[in-house]
Amino acid sequence: VQLQASGGGSAQAGDSLTLSCAVSGGTFSGYDVGWFRQAPGKEREFVANIRRSGGGGRSYYADFVRGRFTISRDNAKTTVYLQMNSLKPEDAAVYYCAAGGGIILSSIRIPRQYAYWGQGTQVTVSS
Repeated sequence: VQLQASGGGSAQAGDSLTLSCAVSGGTFSGYDVGWFRQAPGKEREFVANIRRSGGGGRSYYADFVRGRFTISRDNAKTTVYLQMNSLKPEDAAVYYCAAGGGIILSSIRIPRQYAYWGQGTQVTVSS
């Protein structure tokens, strides 16, 4: 299974960006896909998750992005998107997408629960 994240770049505070995560190999509909981010000197943190089809396809968010970010998946294109609106300088980080099967709901925020990772895409937000 390979993941390719793209869509990062530079933005001004208040702007929007959309990240994409193209997944190849495996059974896409059977994977939870999550977005994590890591800023310099900080630990990798959970941003959002969208459940596999068997898990209802629901989405979950970190409190600090709820209402601003939206995660979605296109099973036909085997791609997951992260629409980021109202960006803040504190959203600046390297964003990673990750996929995994069999993740229980209580563990979706834990990076090690995801078996497959993309290479990350840089998001820079200036004030």
